[in-house]
Amino acid sequence: MKKKPEADLRKKSGMFFNLGLVCSLSLTIIAFEWRHYEDGDLINLGNLDDNFEEIMEIPPTEQPPPPPPVIQQPEIIEVPDEEEIEQEIEVDLDVEITEETAIEEIIVSDEPEEEEADEIFYIVEEQAEPYGGINAFYDFFRKHVNYPPQARRMSIEGKVYVQFVVDTDGTLTDIKVSKGIGAGCDQEAIRILKKHPKWKPGKQRGKPVKVRMTIPIIFRLH
Repeated sequence: MKKKPEADLRKKSGMFFNLGLVCSLSLTIIAFEWRHYEDGDLINLGNLDDNFEEIMEIPPTEQPPPPPPVIQQPEIIEVPDEEEIEQEIEVDLDVEITEETAIEEIIVSDEPEEEEADEIFYIVEEQAEPYGGINAFYDFFRKHVNYPPQARRMSIEGKVYVQFVVDTDGTLTDIKVSKGIGAGCDQEAIRILKKHPKWKPGKQRGKPVKVRMTIPIIFRLH
């Protein structure tokens, strides 16, 4: 059976329509996805000359130093050593002075010497001592001692420490026992010191002074 030409044309028109639709969609997609790049030479950044330091280097700015401060020199004014006073000074004295007038001498009395305080020294430059030395003192003690009977009965022996002051004339004053043994020995030591002759006084700066001393007196039975 022969097909009719109208049926073939209808069939071909549908195919052309589909083909045109596919082409239209393809062109539309290509148009949206198409990217255009301008032609240009590619630059290799690795081959560029490194001139950044030369570009960034800033020459130092030279500033002139500040001017030195102005020192104001002091003004020197010359003063004459001797200046004459032209103005006359009149001195009116009520006392009439003639050649025969006797002028009394002004006597300036010396300042009264300050009295030195009655000071008692413990340490001096020249220590006080008995004439003949300390051995002469103990010899005097042995000759004049009377051993107390009570101390003898009780067999008491020991040292009696006697304190006294050697005055400026060598006299022994303010005699007392600082440490004793009792039984009459303390009183015997004081009695002997009161009978002792004057000592050689102590001196401070070459002048006799009062000196306080303490010496031991030994009581021993034989």
